[in-house]
Amino acid sequence: MKNLKYYLGVFTLMALVFFSCQEDDIAVGDVVAPSNIQISVTYMDEGTESPAPGLGSGEVVFSATADNAISYHFVIQEQTKLQSSGKASHIFTTLGTNTYTVTAVAYGTGGASASKSIEVEVQALYAPPADLLEMLTAGSSRSFRIHSEVANHFGLGPVGTSRLGEWWPNGGTPDKSGTGMYDDRYIFNADGTFTHVTAGTVFGRENLINEIGGPGDGTQDGADILNYTYADYSGTWTLTAPGGVETLTLSGLGFIGYYIGGNHSYRIFERSANGFSLLSTDGNGEFDWNFILIAD
Repeated sequence: MKNLKYYLGVFTLMALVFFSCQEDDIAVGDVVAPSNIQISVTYMDEGTESPAPGLGSGEVVFSATADNAISYHFVIQEQTKLQSSGKASHIFTTLGTNTYTVTAVAYGTGGASASKSIEVEVQALYAPPADLLEMLTAGSSRSFRIHSEVANHFGLGPVGTSRLGEWWPNGGTPDKSGTGMYDDRYIFNADGTFTHVTAGTVFGRENLINEIGGPGDGTQDGADILNYTYADYSGTWTLTAPGGVETLTLSGLGFIGYYIGGNHSYRIFERSANGFSLLSTDGNGEFDWNFILIAD
């Protein structure tokens, strides 16, 4: 009788484990890989479409579609651009007409993915002026910080705004102290490399949690994430002038001041020998955010 009770107990336990695993399997759902990836290429010059390989701005918009895809990312010049919409812009800066490989990765359910690569020919003719390069790198390397002592050092306005802080002007006091913004340093080197010294934490829009990785910590204040743990990182910087507007672009997920996603390109609004102000459109296409930097 004791043996019978023992075997009944083991059978019951195995049955519970079996049905529990079955329920887990049902919760996972089907794994479906995307297929039929298509990539379209649009060349842009001064805000309008231009014929291939462009008229010299180096700006290209890529759009990807695929069956059974729920998100995408692009790999362009060793930069990964996360774009759930399947659309990404990139500015190529190597002078002349050059050919580049662009890869679109489509993700389906259960993490399944598929990719497709194409080659694009792009023309870039912009050469940055010497005084801009001198301001940014001082001929070798230069460090900048958010100029927290001046008005409008951080603000926002409508997309395409023509002034700093049109909708929300920041005062002339460091009122974002304690967020992880003011202790950051942005180092630009003459060889085209860039280092963001974070002092351990950064400040940004809530989408940074899903986009830049990390532990998912920090303090949420409305749509802001304060003191998000993030280590120092390095990348590259480039200068272009689409539509005649001097523009600073950081590789990968590089950012300045406050993470907003988007294309990681910053239009230079004003500049002097020791600093500059920037405008950038966020990843949701809702606002233009501005930052003022001063040489450290």
